[in-house]
Amino acid sequence: MAESVECIVVGGGVVGLAVAREMAQKGVETIVIESQSQIGTGISSRNSEVIHAGIYYQPNSLKARLCVQGNKMLYAYCEERNIAYKRCGKLIVATSELQLQKLTEIQQNARANNVSDLEFYSRQKALALEPELACYGALFSPSTGIIDSHGFMLNLQGDLESAGGAVALGAELGSAKCTDNSILLDIVGDQSIQINAKYLINCAGLHAQKIARCFEGLPQRSVPAIHYAKGNYYALSGKAPFSHLIYPVPESAGLGVHSTLDLGNSVRFGPDVEWVNELDYKVDPARADGFYQQIRKYWPNLKDGSLAPSYAGIRPKLHGKGEEARDFMIQTESQHGIAGLVNLYGIESPGLTASMAIAALVVDGVLAKNL
Repeated sequence: MAESVECIVVGGGVVGLAVAREMAQKGVETIVIESQSQIGTGISSRNSEVIHAGIYYQPNSLKARLCVQGNKMLYAYCEERNIAYKRCGKLIVATSELQLQKLTEIQQNARANNVSDLEFYSRQKALALEPELACYGALFSPSTGIIDSHGFMLNLQGDLESAGGAVALGAELGSAKCTDNSILLDIVGDQSIQINAKYLINCAGLHAQKIARCFEGLPQRSVPAIHYAKGNYYALSGKAPFSHLIYPVPESAGLGVHSTLDLGNSVRFGPDVEWVNELDYKVDPARADGFYQQIRKYWPNLKDGSLAPSYAGIRPKLHGKGEEARDFMIQTESQHGIAGLVNLYGIESPGLTASMAIAALVVDGVLAKNL
């Protein structure tokens, strides 16, 4: 006989943990099922750990609204819980005169997203801040920062468990049968069980579409195609040239090869955009040639041989190469007809920054039935 649990969240990454925490704190019995042996091993552990301000996204999109809201929530939570972070700020740099107009457009877009703290820096002002930089001008974002993402996830898990919830590691969703009153789940692991859930929230990131296709009763036409955009990172040997994050003007499908810091002040460059068909996290050393070329546009003093392959992440895009960028997709009963089921698709950057805002939107919507 199947056990009953009010809410099952699939995926123990940052978004799944944030959603589960929010659900449990609303008094709903909640269990996260995570197929791996520890939390946050997918997208959540393979990014830049940047707290984004919400600058680039299409005005009124979910990415824009949830990033701006999530930015404030995340900084406040870090302060409250003493999670390591640094509000280091970033410079978005124009590496040609032609790109100066692009900076103006970026600033206008940011204002439309209620990001009002971007300041234009002349070349002289930017170089006074970062002497190693080469640029024609820049935008400074003081509300961009970096975070210990694993520390953040551990705190989310702690809150979930304090509210009576749990994380089941090594547990995988085998199948689900959607009925009028509940969702019957087959959970595969050390001890395979059946669970009846009132709510099922699919936060499986790169595997969200694969899992959704196992839901009996869910219209398959409602599951969007997924495209994998691999982002490679290279580590710098030697002293950090910058004390702020440095971003070039954005490129197609990504924000360009940027310079990021971690909390230990080590420098990484990336990610680039490599469209792939499989989940492969190897970093090809040969791609370094393109990195040197891109980085030297804003840091001409980069020496040959100073970059080493670091790691790679893969973003679950809802658009393919050359196609228009797509927003987050939070799909609920009104779209697919299944009561209590929420599928989160295409939760890529700024998913880390937006995670707590995503959680509030999903949980409030599910419990009020207004999503």
